[in-house]
Amino acid sequence: MLAVAGLCAGLTAPSWAQQERVIRFGHLNNADHPVSFGVKRFAELLSAKSGGKMKVQEFPASQLGNEMQQQSALQGGVQQMSAPATTSLAGIVKEFGLVDFPFSVNSFAQADALLDGPLGQALIARLPEKGLVALGYWDLGFRNVTNSKRPITKPEDLEGLKVRVIPNPVFLETFKAFKANPVPMPFAELYGALEAKAVDGQENPYAVILSNKFYEVQKFVSATNHVYAANIVLVSKKFWDSLTPAEQKMMNDAANEARGYQRQVSRAAAQKAVGDLQAKGAQFNELSAAEQKRMREIAKPVVDKFAAQYDPAIVKLYNDELARIRK
Repeated sequence: MLAVAGLCAGLTAPSWAQQERVIRFGHLNNADHPVSFGVKRFAELLSAKSGGKMKVQEFPASQLGNEMQQQSALQGGVQQMSAPATTSLAGIVKEFGLVDFPFSVNSFAQADALLDGPLGQALIARLPEKGLVALGYWDLGFRNVTNSKRPITKPEDLEGLKVRVIPNPVFLETFKAFKANPVPMPFAELYGALEAKAVDGQENPYAVILSNKFYEVQKFVSATNHVYAANIVLVSKKFWDSLTPAEQKMMNDAANEARGYQRQVSRAAAQKAVGDLQAKGAQFNELSAAEQKRMREIAKPVVDKFAAQYDPAIVKLYNDELARIRK
């Protein structure tokens, strides 16, 4: 009997003997959105690495609630993963607001260097005490202004326009600096408000503008590129702590491999969306480098105001990193 007991004990050690895990992965985007493609790739990779023992169930299109509801579900341990915009974390770690600062980066390469480097890691390090673990950043894209009145070719063109913005202090203050009338409003109400002319315009990445058919109620699409937006891959800390070190490594590795794919898909979709929007009748324009520079200067007091409210050590790291990546 002793020999059999010893044999049975030995069977529990190898990684192939791990228990099955089901991971509920929720997000706000439609199933044809680049975030969904990232979730699907992550699921494939994790399944392969775990020999099919770690299964990801995707819940797109806000099926598990809005960003705040899913964040609470992760903190409580009833949901395992989500991929919200980093913006949604500013309520629990206000320094995530740095990612939303206008005109901080002007290329995808700069955005990736900022988020994958020391600054992105320093922000991630603040999440475990809030009940969350992050496995890195995905691409949402540069945000651009659409409206029904006129093309935006210079900061003055925003004056007096009623622009829907995400309910976020940095966005509100930025558009006030351009003398627009920013209107915070839930995304779900936006199309109706544009159609009814309750607001003149809005700002979002190209793929969002296209998939939500804003071209039906907005004539002008202007490449303001005023903010680079990212999603963050979150895991419930309660769930993470229940995993073995081997399982945690599989999740980290799968997330790292999925990241490059998701960014590639997202950026290709944004590029294609511009052509699709024009084909649907939208009038597209870019801004000159000189006017972009003027917009950055107008927005600078907003950046300074919010930076003064954050942890000085993180703000210094942010500024040091910007200097490094802009070289």
